[in-house]
Amino acid sequence: MPLPAAPLLPRLPASRRLAFAAKLVGALLIAVATGWLTYLQAFETAIQQMRGNAGHRLDLYAASLEREIDKYARYPYILGFDASVVQLLRTPTDPLIIDRANRYLERLNDRIGTLDAYVVGKDGTVIASSNWNHWDSFVGRDLSYRPYYQNAVIDRVERFYGIGTTNRQPGYFLATALHDGPIILGVAAVKVSLEQLERSWTPAESPAILSDEHGVVMLSSVPAWKYGTLAPLDDVARRQISATQQFNERALEPIGMQVERELDAHTRIVRFGHASSGLSGAFATSGLFLAQMRAMPDTPWNLTVFSDLDEASNLARLEAVLGSLAMVLAIGLFGAFRQRQSHVRELLAAREALQRAHDHLENEVADRTAALSASNAQLQLEIEERSRTERKLRDAQSGLVQAGKLAGIGQLSAGLAHELNQPLAALATLTGNSVRFLERGDLDTVRTNLERIRPLVERMGNLTGELKTFARKSSGETQRVLLRKTIDNTLFLLNHRIVRGPVAIDVRLAEPDLAVRCDPNRLEQVLINLVANAIDAMEGQPDQWIGITAHQVDGLIEMTVHDHGPGLPIDRLENIFEPFFTTKAPGLGLGLGLAISAGIVRDFGGELFASNAPEGGALFRLTIPADKGTP
Repeated sequence: MPLPAAPLLPRLPASRRLAFAAKLVGALLIAVATGWLTYLQAFETAIQQMRGNAGHRLDLYAASLEREIDKYARYPYILGFDASVVQLLRTPTDPLIIDRANRYLERLNDRIGTLDAYVVGKDGTVIASSNWNHWDSFVGRDLSYRPYYQNAVIDRVERFYGIGTTNRQPGYFLATALHDGPIILGVAAVKVSLEQLERSWTPAESPAILSDEHGVVMLSSVPAWKYGTLAPLDDVARRQISATQQFNERALEPIGMQVERELDAHTRIVRFGHASSGLSGAFATSGLFLAQMRAMPDTPWNLTVFSDLDEASNLARLEAVLGSLAMVLAIGLFGAFRQRQSHVRELLAAREALQRAHDHLENEVADRTAALSASNAQLQLEIEERSRTERKLRDAQSGLVQAGKLAGIGQLSAGLAHELNQPLAALATLTGNSVRFLERGDLDTVRTNLERIRPLVERMGNLTGELKTFARKSSGETQRVLLRKTIDNTLFLLNHRIVRGPVAIDVRLAEPDLAVRCDPNRLEQVLINLVANAIDAMEGQPDQWIGITAHQVDGLIEMTVHDHGPGLPIDRLENIFEPFFTTKAPGLGLGLGLAISAGIVRDFGGELFASNAPEGGALFRLTIPADKGTP
């Protein structure tokens, strides 16, 4: 009779089996917990990265929307400059004056590129319109229910988005009151199309919408969302929209968005439960999204960008699985290591004390040798990494200066637009009047208007020329630079902020021909940063003053920029030139301007110092080597 086969592994006692099962369950729980924590961390990291990217897209969309609107912001005022419009408001029943005003509005509308331009009488009825001879003419229409008519006041432009009740064409309305002194005679309005801007959003990888104060979507890169709502409308909101006929009896149904989590007042994680049929391309508006919202200035509108979180969630799940597997592997290796360690201890216990000491000494020597070798290799890697970092920092400094200049140009663009709008409006009026006087044969008046146009064109050329010179990337070569010209260029580029303050500028040079040896563009960048910081520090003060002085001391030109602001925090003066240190409110500065400026001045062979003046305010002093040669 054959003997029974022996088991491959000896049967473990019940206590050891329970202990092994407990360890196995514990290892699985640790692996699951590790995977869950890895998922949360990876998902949150992806959200933070997406928030930064979406923030840049919000900046671009908001800037393009503001530019599109600001192009037409002054046109309602221009309607009131024409004599035929003023006469029409005073005698609205004269057929000849009505015809003259209609034709003027028709020509102006064709010239400025708006959808319609029209004049509303005091009773809310359109008395002249650019589309007077079309089937959808506004003439005779009662628009007294429109908010831009009801809220029109002198010297302010009312804004309103809605769908036309005549031709059902959506548009953005800009209106202002036309007046004779304090007496309002009527309202001038233009209608602008935003469809081109909306079409530019469609190819974007993330959907974008513009919604009003009720949450109604006015512009959208997803066609199916347009004129939908972010949430169901209450009865009060529906009555208000119906009273103004803003959306011309559209259904205004919710687009199916559900808020999953609020990250802050302007950022939410939302979910769409279905795909929008109007969406073109492979991107489907269903699933989890990161919604970032920004309020548009001077309007009750909100701009929102949606970033798809499905890919981030899938990557986080993959990292969670890998994290769990890595933890299981680590636990297995640790168990094997502990088993082997136990076996080694049993062998060592059987040996003699001398042999144990000998083995221990050899292990210690090997460990120390390995540690020293690893430390030496790590030190070599750190030395090489630091050398590479220093080279990258030197290469990046020039890029940071140029980036700072381009960021400054972004801040200057609003002022430049304001400076250009006035001469452009004057050009439109003068050219229009010149055509009428030329038809009448009044050549003297035409000549006078043309002579007025030339200085306006030269003024606009000077503005754009200075901005182009400032934007040009620096060559890095030093040359003789006159301080007076550099200071004048700086004040010219910041003129819109100086006038708005208003800020008094006091420039005092010990000699009119003081010159330094440096790169002129980079020196302008330093002065623009110092003067702009001084203007920011004094914002809201009744008495705003900036003093700029320069004199020569021992082969150096010493310049100071002094303001009457609150001064610098005394306990943080030693950190003032550190990167990312700023005293401004969050969101108003990165804290790189002074750090870059200090680096530029050091490259010139000088120094930049910061302190508080005895009479109050911040005082920045910079020294630059003087240039005594001839230009």
